[in-house]
Amino acid sequence: MKALVQTAPEALELRDVPNPLVPPGHHLVRIARSGICGSDMHAYLGHDARRPTPLILGHEAAGTIEGGPRAGERVTINPLVTCGTCSACRAGRDNLCATRQIISMPPREGAFAEAVAMPDANLVPILDDTAFAQAALAEPIACGWHTVRLARSALDGPATTALVIGGGAIGLGAALSLAAQGVETVTILEPNAARRATLETTCRQTAIAPDDLDPGAQFDLVIDGVGYAATRATASAHARPGGVIGHIGLGEAEGGLDIRRMTLQEITFIGTYTYTAADFRETVAAITDGRLGPLDWTETRPLSEGAQAFADIRAGAVAAPKVLLVP
Repeated sequence: MKALVQTAPEALELRDVPNPLVPPGHHLVRIARSGICGSDMHAYLGHDARRPTPLILGHEAAGTIEGGPRAGERVTINPLVTCGTCSACRAGRDNLCATRQIISMPPREGAFAEAVAMPDANLVPILDDTAFAQAALAEPIACGWHTVRLARSALDGPATTALVIGGGAIGLGAALSLAAQGVETVTILEPNAARRATLETTCRQTAIAPDDLDPGAQFDLVIDGVGYAATRATASAHARPGGVIGHIGLGEAEGGLDIRRMTLQEITFIGTYTYTAADFRETVAAITDGRLGPLDWTETRPLSEGAQAFADIRAGAVAAPKVLLVP
């Protein structure tokens, strides 16, 4: 099959690779759409030691099962593979499974390919009228859904206002999840003017530049979808007393938080990783019933042009919050 293989930092090649092996309990999924994630970009730049080259990246995908009892079923892929038996899995916090694996990270190759093998439980059915381009967004939106759920549960009282830092797919997914979970006023902070315009016109969001954020503005919830020292500084400055910061971004490991203010104002900080299986299925349900909107803000490119897509994202030349590759 054809696959987009990372061979070195900032180097991707379309190659012929062996078809995936399909172990017991797994199914072969013919990929219809696969999205480029921020973590793919980190790996592309050589910033993720967990993803050594050569490797097939990509973990946001949807497609059709080939062969076996579920042949022909249209599915979206939960890329997080867990054991199902440890204490975290049994408690419904399977995203914290000590032996968790995710496709696009050894030992599991990713979805920038014509096909991928996945466990049966990781394949969530989608309706015939749900487009693959929408279904492939379940994974990035589920990250925001999970963060919003945890942040709301940690807040003392209802959440009516929220600030989302970062207008990529993770931030936009968080903004959509906030609205779907009842938060009335959501503002996205996004420095890229072209992306900001897309957020406002195509995605129907309130998006502002960092310089336009009122220095005194306070929010019940702040979601950091970027994860750099500068964005954490913004988060800790703009969470209201008693507010909650939900941190998804993995930009850099250190710096930014105003611990003194967070202590004096009893601001809760929650680091969040991916989603539980229940979060993922709730996100798929929200996609299906329209609570997350039309999800028509993606850009589609052939897998054969994947290397150029990565380069364009790197250069800040992509206005769409998400680029989907088509094998």
